[in-house]
Amino acid sequence: MSTPFYVSPQQAMADRAEYARKGIARGRSLVVLQYADGIVFVGENPSRALHKFSEIYDRIGFAAAGKYNEYENLRIGGVRYADLRGYTYDRGDVTARGLANVYAQTLGTIFSSVGEKPYEVELVVAEVGETAEGDQIYRLPHDGSIVDEHGSVAVGGNAEQISGYLDQRHRDGMTLAEALKLAVQSLSRDTNGSEREIPAERLEVAVLDRTRPQKRKFKRIGGRQLSRLLEAGGAETASEAEADSGGDAE
Repeated sequence: MSTPFYVSPQQAMADRAEYARKGIARGRSLVVLQYADGIVFVGENPSRALHKFSEIYDRIGFAAAGKYNEYENLRIGGVRYADLRGYTYDRGDVTARGLANVYAQTLGTIFSSVGEKPYEVELVVAEVGETAEGDQIYRLPHDGSIVDEHGSVAVGGNAEQISGYLDQRHRDGMTLAEALKLAVQSLSRDTNGSEREIPAERLEVAVLDRTRPQKRKFKRIGGRQLSRLLEAGGAETASEAEADSGGDAE
């Protein structure tokens, strides 16, 4: 009888983490930044049907990098959790912190399970507050840990380099146009230090705008709105862009 192959628990966890990180690194990066009137999500995404950013609840947005089918399952689960909790208790009881805890439990259980592979995803859950001090941004890596972020966060293939670029240039009180330009500049930088141009039609952009009169603060930005914001010197705000479009929410 042959001796079973033995791998220490530490090595097994390290191998699973490396597997998940490699899967996430194959995906395009995305960034989430605070600006004066809320939180903006920016990512390179040539697809018009498969979204990296989505609305979870009134004031909560979701962003993900990695395998689409895996983070889409997590997004749907988050929407169901939020709807059930808001219906059973109160809409105010649905928070980004609570949702992040649910995702952390799910990702942690899958990561430590021997019977299935770890999810190749990295998530960001953001909630816009009444003021900038009330904004919440949580990053959830593949292992289910929770990182409380402030100002800006990047996830995906080139996240470390992008985060360093954002940390040096992001500041409080930026306009939407300024934050959007900074996000695009950070995503345009390649690993070798060179820059490339990302056209507006290849960008996916969404905001959680605290100034919107509706309860639902999530809104996608695209087309002429996005082009004007990219060209503006920081003069246009999310509210002006929304008024220009007639205030339609997705």
